[in-house]
Amino acid sequence: MSMADATALLTAPGAKFEMETVTIRGVPTRVWKNAPESLRVLAQAARAHGPRIMTIHEDERVSYEANYRAVAALAHWLAGQGIAKGDRVAMAMRNLPEFPALLFAVASIGAIAVPLNAWWTGDELAFGLSDSGARILFADDERHQRLASCYADLPGLEQVVVTRAAAPLDGAVRLEDLIGTPHDWPALPDRALPDRALPDTRVAADDPVTIFYTSGTTGRPKGALGTHRNMMTNIMTSGFVGARTYLRRGAPVPDPAPRVMLTVVPLFHVTACSAGLMGAIAGGSTSIYMRKWDALRAMEIIEREKVNVTGGVPTVAWQLLEHPDRGRYDLSSLESIAYGGAPSAPELVKRIYEEFGALPGNGWGMTETMATVTSNAAEDYLARPKSAGPAAAVADLKITDEDGHELAVGEIGELWARGPMVVTGYWNRPEATAETFVDGWVRTGDLGCLDEDGFVYILDRAKDMIIRGGENIYSTEVENVLYAHPAVTDCALIGLPHRTLGEEPAAVVHLSPGSHATEAELQAWVRERLAVFKTPVAIRFVSETLPRNANGKILKRELRSLFEDRVAA
Repeated sequence: MSMADATALLTAPGAKFEMETVTIRGVPTRVWKNAPESLRVLAQAARAHGPRIMTIHEDERVSYEANYRAVAALAHWLAGQGIAKGDRVAMAMRNLPEFPALLFAVASIGAIAVPLNAWWTGDELAFGLSDSGARILFADDERHQRLASCYADLPGLEQVVVTRAAAPLDGAVRLEDLIGTPHDWPALPDRALPDRALPDTRVAADDPVTIFYTSGTTGRPKGALGTHRNMMTNIMTSGFVGARTYLRRGAPVPDPAPRVMLTVVPLFHVTACSAGLMGAIAGGSTSIYMRKWDALRAMEIIEREKVNVTGGVPTVAWQLLEHPDRGRYDLSSLESIAYGGAPSAPELVKRIYEEFGALPGNGWGMTETMATVTSNAAEDYLARPKSAGPAAAVADLKITDEDGHELAVGEIGELWARGPMVVTGYWNRPEATAETFVDGWVRTGDLGCLDEDGFVYILDRAKDMIIRGGENIYSTEVENVLYAHPAVTDCALIGLPHRTLGEEPAAVVHLSPGSHATEAELQAWVRERLAVFKTPVAIRFVSETLPRNANGKILKRELRSLFEDRVAA
């Protein structure tokens, strides 16, 4: 079935994915008519999953009923602390069962949850607390220790609640004193959420509910202020893409069924929290959290728990594919390995399907779009492995030149996106908001193009594009060629300053275990497949996969030090 026909059938009046137009911040916007109104509504509806396991972490298995009881208990405690609609409550922790319980407790009373990057230093965490104006912080022991010397400089922070504390606390509250450990949650009282009729708990679709901080690869990160509608849109978008996939291959759309999902992306990132967690909860799926990503440990979990879905970033798939002990584990339960946050090599798409028997999935989004805007799944992805897919039915894309004028199909420019997933703007940053958000559109800073069927191709971040003697070099294009080499598992292209050309391309490469390749061999490989000026002038090899931030993006600025000898010369 064609893309247009599948979309028309799924979004027809009375259909599950019917759309309607509402005005959001003065802009008429297509939205999913049947999306839940808010996280509060989702929390109440998810209770119907009852004894199904919602989260697994080590030996902790939390049912949907137990999670709801924890949410209700925490919501009442927050209301008792005077937390009102619009107040900020921060969370700084690893992926733990406490995270979704806290998120829904905060959201259910109209407050704003602020998930902070657990990789940040104490000073960076303190910035997030100060910038957001958080009144209460929920932290795990490690984040609490990092912040110990910073609390005195945060007068607006009224209360700190620590989970899994390793030692007695001085001035902070133990979360276990409020709701016990996850093992205790089934025995918590059966309570309704705080009365929605109260002014402090009345929530609407376009009320703010989260502040997710951007990656902050340059300067201080900005807080993207998201709404309930932003978060709920992802539920319907995920379901729509799945249904469209069945129709495209000529198969009937099955009823939704719970899945077992291995979540390896941090929940403080929109990919895991919005695109992943919201749909999982709506469908009654099980989310498994690992303390830290480890491919061997992941394979053990996949075999034991019969995991159906995993992914997050391409590195996860590569490390599973390349692990020397892969053959010792039964990974046949895997149905899908999906990822976003970073470009992936076409070779990876093919190998996921051929070696795992799983369908690959990719998508594009950003913190400012609360994750998913485009999706490329299953056969469509196999057919167009370099694309991040078409926009969701409720979203629009366009490619513009530097002046904001729309370009024709196939032309390269800046990608703009709009739809009900686009956030309100940046927290307390009116100038940055005005620059990035224009009449319902978000200027993404990504360079790309659209084909005649609306599939988007992301070529580079605008600031990462290399200009060599006036010629544009898009890093993704060169990286894809390097990835196609059988020895290459991870790579990145960066620009090195050049006195006359302005910049030159250079590459950093990680080889798969037991493989070998030389700089000259890889340069010849690229030269045979691309224009000569795109060939890396130097290649450095590293023993580990490349450094990434929590969103899965390669930290290219950290790679430049590998070429200091060349830059100095």
